[in-house]
Amino acid sequence: MTEPQAAGTRAEPESGGGPWRRGIRALLGNSRVMASAAVLVVIVVLCLLAPLYASQVSGTDPFVADPVGTTVLDDGTVLPLLQPASQGVGVLPIGPTGQAHFLLGADGDGRDVAARILYGGRNTLVIGALAGLVACAGGLVIGLLAGYVGGVVDGVLSRILDVVWAFPVLMLAISLSAISFASGISLGFVRISSGSLALPVLIIGVVYVPYVARPVRGAVLSVRAADYVGAATSYGAGHGRIIRREILPNVLSRVLVLFPLMVATAMLLESGLSFLGIGVHPPAASWGTIIEDGTQLLRNRPLMAIVPGALLAITVCVLNILGDAIRDAFDPKAELRMRAR
Repeated sequence: MTEPQAAGTRAEPESGGGPWRRGIRALLGNSRVMASAAVLVVIVVLCLLAPLYASQVSGTDPFVADPVGTTVLDDGTVLPLLQPASQGVGVLPIGPTGQAHFLLGADGDGRDVAARILYGGRNTLVIGALAGLVACAGGLVIGLLAGYVGGVVDGVLSRILDVVWAFPVLMLAISLSAISFASGISLGFVRISSGSLALPVLIIGVVYVPYVARPVRGAVLSVRAADYVGAATSYGAGHGRIIRREILPNVLSRVLVLFPLMVATAMLLESGLSFLGIGVHPPAASWGTIIEDGTQLLRNRPLMAIVPGALLAITVCVLNILGDAIRDAFDPKAELRMRAR
């Protein structure tokens, strides 16, 4: 016979452990999450191996134009990379060979499309991840200050966020990118050149800061009103200790939930900016720049635009699946919604 539970004590959940361990176990036990994570890992690894693919497999430099170059097929056939168009006007790049050299064909400048897609994916993934990190870090700091300090600080920061929030994301990013496209950005002693990948990272990260700061501020206001925060204050705990020990651990889960979604939206925004010609500067590539190049050859060489577009769509979908799963695993409200179904 089991002993009755003592009055005033809380029964431990059957799964045991804290919320972080329970959340991790929930993610590891979700087959859809594991499949999505595997797809994401494969895409990331392939993009990271872009230099190895270009040098050891395709044997080409995807950043150097070669309009008069040729390639040799396995059967010994020599093909020019740019061939006369069937209409007799202009040239048409070689199509997919299905072999190591120019697997997906060449672009309008005679560069290996497959190698450029891998290099472009690496830039898109890096920009998306770093921009998401900037947005989450900036939103966390601003949300903590606004929610915990309150008063004038909260009012000023909230109004600034409202101003940024009022602009459509794409229009604001286009405006900032167009202003800094030629000359870059100077921040005191730090200067970011126009061709640096740090420029789109900073612009996209700043644009998405309000989307993280607002929910963090709301979470901080809720946690700050909790009894255990009042008890810590009455015991003489300083502001730094209260933020570090009581508030921050209860807010980090909200930021963790938002991070994959911020990465996905940052990748989409970067691709949109690069497609418009104000994102990644040539000869560097991203999936957006390659899609833009492919649209000019969409009728004759559709894979040049379809492959990077499909990779971008798959990556964004996978990140959204992971974001939803993390929300269900770590967001208490989402957990209550699942139990109520």
